[in-house]
Amino acid sequence: MSRGIYECINCGHREVRDSTEALLENSCPKCGGDMVLVGFEIEPVGFEIRTTQQEESTELTDILDEFYSLSFQKKEGDVSVFEVHEIRGRNFERVLRELEKLGYWAALKRKEGRILLYVFPAQHPREENPWIGILLFIATVFTTLLAGYMLSAGYIATLNEYGLPGIHNSYLNAVAFSVSILAILGTHEMGHKIAATYHGVRSTFPYFIPFPNILGTLGAVIRVKSPIPTRDAAIDLGVSGPLAGFLVAIPVTIIGLKLSVQVPASMISPTTGGIYFGENLFFIILEKYIMAVPSNAVLFLHPVAIAGWIGILVTFLNLIPAAQLDGGHIARAFMNGKLHHYLTIALGLAMVALSYLWVTWIIWGLLILLMSMAGNPGALDEVTPISKKRLLFAAIAVLIFILSATPVPIKMG
Repeated sequence: MSRGIYECINCGHREVRDSTEALLENSCPKCGGDMVLVGFEIEPVGFEIRTTQQEESTELTDILDEFYSLSFQKKEGDVSVFEVHEIRGRNFERVLRELEKLGYWAALKRKEGRILLYVFPAQHPREENPWIGILLFIATVFTTLLAGYMLSAGYIATLNEYGLPGIHNSYLNAVAFSVSILAILGTHEMGHKIAATYHGVRSTFPYFIPFPNILGTLGAVIRVKSPIPTRDAAIDLGVSGPLAGFLVAIPVTIIGLKLSVQVPASMISPTTGGIYFGENLFFIILEKYIMAVPSNAVLFLHPVAIAGWIGILVTFLNLIPAAQLDGGHIARAFMNGKLHHYLTIALGLAMVALSYLWVTWIIWGLLILLMSMAGNPGALDEVTPISKKRLLFAAIAVLIFILSATPVPIKMG
C-alpha cells in the first residue's frame, strides 16, 4: 500500500503517514497547522514487483531484438503488435522456446503487405487423466477381438464350403485381426505424437475409439493442445501419421492377402450374400503383382487382410485436405485461411454428391461441412518459406492419397 508524504503549510515540518488524503487539518505535531499531501512512498514489496516487471520487459525486448528488427504498433488487450522490418533469425521454433520461458507465445503473419508479429500470453493446458486413454484402449481391444471373431466366422465358413486349406481357429484369427488393426492405428497416431514432440507441440497420447461394429473401432486420435509453430511443422504433423500407418499397413495387408483364399467366380452363386470391400490402387497392385489373382477369381479376405484394408481406408480419409484433418493441415500450409475454408466447403459438398456411390459419404460430407465452421487456424509463423524437404513430404502424401483412394468402400451382397 502507498503511504503519503505530508508537509506542514506553516512550519514546513515533513513526515510520512499511513494516509493518502489530500489535506489533514490541524495535524502538525510541532505547530498544530494543516498538513498537505506532497508525494507518495512505495513500500518495498511493491517496488520489487515493479522491478520484476521491468526486468521481464527488458528480457522480452532483448529476445525480440535478437531475431527481428521491429517497431511497436499497438496493444490490443493482452496482445502486443509489432511491425517487422527485418527477420534476423529464421528459426521461429527457437523464438517460441525463448518467449515461452517468459510466459509468452507469438505469431508471425502477413497483413496488407506488412509482416506483423503478435506477442501474447501463453496458455497452459490442463493435464489429461491417463486412465481415460488406458480404459479406451482396453475397451478397443475387446471390441476389435469381437469384430475379428465375427469376420473369422465368415472366413472359416468359406474354407469349409469350398474345402480349402487355411486357418480354422477363430480365436487365433480374432487375435491376429485385433493386433493388426491396433498396430496400424496406434502407429498412425504415434507418428503424429513423435512429430508433435519434435516441434515442441503439446499433445496427448493416442485415444482409441471402441465401437461394437464389424470393424470394432472408429479409429484413434491424439489431441493437439498448443499451436503448431511453423508451416514445416504443420506438414510434418499432417504427413507423419498417414505415412507411419501406411508403412505398417503394407506388410499387414501382404500377410493378410497371403492368408486369403481364391475361389473361381464360376463356383460362386449369384445369390451368395456377404460384404464386398471396395478396391483402391494399392490393393489392385498387390492383388496383381503379389497375389497374382486371376480376373476370373473371387478373393475371400482373411481378417488380417481386412485389417490392412481398414488401415488403407483410414489413411485415405485422414488425407482429405479439409478442415483439421491430416490432409487439411498439409493443404493449409500452402494456402491462406480464407482459401482453405472455401476448399473445405467444396470438399464437403463433393462428398455429399458422392453419396450416390456410397450412401455413407453423405455423413462424411456433412461432418466436413460442420468442421469447416471451426476452420483451420494454420501455423503461428505463416511468413517463413516451406523447406524443400517438406515439399517432398507433401508430394509423398499426395501419392499415398491417390493410392489409397477408395470411391466405394463397402457394398453389401
